[in-house]
Amino acid sequence: MSSYLGGLNPPQLAAVTLPPQHALILAGAGSGKTRVLTTRIAWLIHTGQASPHGILAVTFTNKAAKEMLTRLTAMLPINTRGMWIGTFHGLCNRLLRAHHRDAGLPQLFQILDAADQLAAIKRLLKALDVDDEKFPPRELANFINGQKEAGLRPDAVEAWDDYTRRRVELYREYEAQCQREGVVDFAELLLRSYELLQRNEPIRLHYQGRFRHILVDEFQDTNVLQYRWLKLLAGHPSPPAPLPQAGEGSVESRSRGSSGTGASLFCVGDDDQSIYAFRGAEVGNMRDFEREFKVANVIRLEQNYRSQGNILDAANAIIRHNEARLGKNLWTDAGSGEPIRAYEAFNDAEEARFIVEEVKALAAEGLARREMALLYRSNAQSRVLEHALFSAGLPYRVYGGLRFFERQEVKHALAYLRLIANPDDDGAFLRVVNFPARGIGARSIEQLQDAAKASKVSLYGTAKQGGKAAAFAALVDKLKAACDGLTLPETVEQVLELSGLRAHYRTEKEGQDRLANLDELVNAAESFVAEEGHVDAEGELSGELAAFLAHASLEAGEHQAGEGDNALQLMTVHSAKGLEFDVVFISGLEEGLFPHENSVREDKGLEEERRLMYVAVTRARKRLYVSHAQTRMLHGQTRYNLPSRFFDEIPAELLKWLTPKLARGHGAVSSGLTFAPRRPAWAEPAPAAVQRRMAEKETGGFRIGQSVSHAKFGQGVIVNAEGAGSDARVQVNFGREGVKWLALSVAKLTAA
Repeated sequence: MSSYLGGLNPPQLAAVTLPPQHALILAGAGSGKTRVLTTRIAWLIHTGQASPHGILAVTFTNKAAKEMLTRLTAMLPINTRGMWIGTFHGLCNRLLRAHHRDAGLPQLFQILDAADQLAAIKRLLKALDVDDEKFPPRELANFINGQKEAGLRPDAVEAWDDYTRRRVELYREYEAQCQREGVVDFAELLLRSYELLQRNEPIRLHYQGRFRHILVDEFQDTNVLQYRWLKLLAGHPSPPAPLPQAGEGSVESRSRGSSGTGASLFCVGDDDQSIYAFRGAEVGNMRDFEREFKVANVIRLEQNYRSQGNILDAANAIIRHNEARLGKNLWTDAGSGEPIRAYEAFNDAEEARFIVEEVKALAAEGLARREMALLYRSNAQSRVLEHALFSAGLPYRVYGGLRFFERQEVKHALAYLRLIANPDDDGAFLRVVNFPARGIGARSIEQLQDAAKASKVSLYGTAKQGGKAAAFAALVDKLKAACDGLTLPETVEQVLELSGLRAHYRTEKEGQDRLANLDELVNAAESFVAEEGHVDAEGELSGELAAFLAHASLEAGEHQAGEGDNALQLMTVHSAKGLEFDVVFISGLEEGLFPHENSVREDKGLEEERRLMYVAVTRARKRLYVSHAQTRMLHGQTRYNLPSRFFDEIPAELLKWLTPKLARGHGAVSSGLTFAPRRPAWAEPAPAAVQRRMAEKETGGFRIGQSVSHAKFGQGVIVNAEGAGSDARVQVNFGREGVKWLALSVAKLTAA
């Protein structure tokens, strides 16, 4: 047996040495899929079944493509330069460069990245005198990209209302502008190369004859058009319906497939790790491939080389609740390992403190901090965690993103707050004078700066004298007046609304994360007041606000470690895909947070959340922590939470609860968690503001935060209350049954 085949387990060896037929390799997390893909290519070349230039291998990242080429070079004495191994966009770019005339493109066509595309759309809207508030550029870019990824040119898009018809017209104008300027965006690369192959039979047959083996990595992340592109190159006997050309509407297909039997498709993926539906990924492509290509070879790579047994058993138990899976069960011969440590905190701040203490203890035992990861469902959750790490002096790095106070939307909001505290702050003025857009261009700002320099006053002072920026100076005055006498959290809330920041991000397709970060800024203000106390400024807002701004600057300026430093790794679960660590903390496991509340309203949304949890669990090699908080700050107010259903789905014998078993308040969770807001004896007192709110709201013998039981809806937590006597009613969060208002005189609630 060749040396490069040594060490493969039986299913891996079977996959690598398959005959030239279509195959679907279900590769579980940590099962060695990259090794299988690379070794398959080496096997095909070494055995003479294919030449290096007769293989097409598609990955989703440039990093993965480079890794495959590096491994291949180490296995075989071949020159990998020129091999068709790369991302979809990279390979499509290469195809279009080689056949630019047939594709209707200039030889030196340029590629627009996301920022370039947005700028091009803004130019288009300005040239056509289109109201960019009614048709926000970013939203229009998302619309255009979505249509292209679905394989739709403007004439093929169905428009049932005037607004959509206008967007389709703008899509058509955008295409014409790009064609005139000789540029293509990322979505166009794939669509244009697909159309080239479909409509030009000689070119299609050339590549179908050349690439007899097509290998695909992360197949579960392909979208509709990517799968159709693969089918076309593989010479599928019943090619997909043709795409209409711009300006032509429907056309008759000239595609007849290849004259031979077609290429062998070797697709590697894991339907249980399909977590990018929001980007257009279609997990159903795996089942479609199995059916349409009559795949006889389905090989499951189930032996895991990363995690210990208890971690894998938990992951298997969670994902088993999803329907329509292709099915596999991860296992390891490394032993069961440690139990999964579970922790229930009173609030999010205590949860963060617990994680900090555990990180300190593990580091003291000799474990490198870089081998520990802290995962969360959404970016906004990082603020409380970062604050705890900053306070403890622990170095950390936010992987794949920015620290909380460095995020664009947060810095914009802080700039407005800085102007309220000090209107003469030129740096803050320049940051937001035209954000959200107010028609104040670079030339106007340059003139304003020249005038300010000449008169030796601030930009704000100069703007008040007149000109384009006068309205913005008036807005600063309006904000200052509106915030007079307000508390710090109320000030932040008011600024977010009156500045237009919230309205601006509501128009963005992916603005929800930014809005969540703005909400978290309100929480940060609330926490700052609770921790630091009110600054006595005799009714003046500036003292407290200045202290908060200084706090934000200090947290933004320190403790972000470099890439190679020994620092704790913070990241969202989406960013953690493909990574692994000795120790993993999964925080915020609460209903409405993880799984996210939006998932309940979306078709198959809960299944995507469960796949996300599966990915999170399988990042851990040796030790896994899962935690949740009874209360969490949201929009500057305390929210009472039920633990995530994922606790229910992990077998009880795999969990080791680090918190005492208190009065059982949630029947579905075997750990005996409590949801009464009563602070356990083993923890510190709740903040006075929280205690005050709980004392103020007591209705009919029940209080906010109390666990209750209902005959129909089951266990829940009271989150609001109003009225008295026969009119008393409470709002109860029943988790999976939703949030409901119940009249106490009718509902017959009992304390749980």
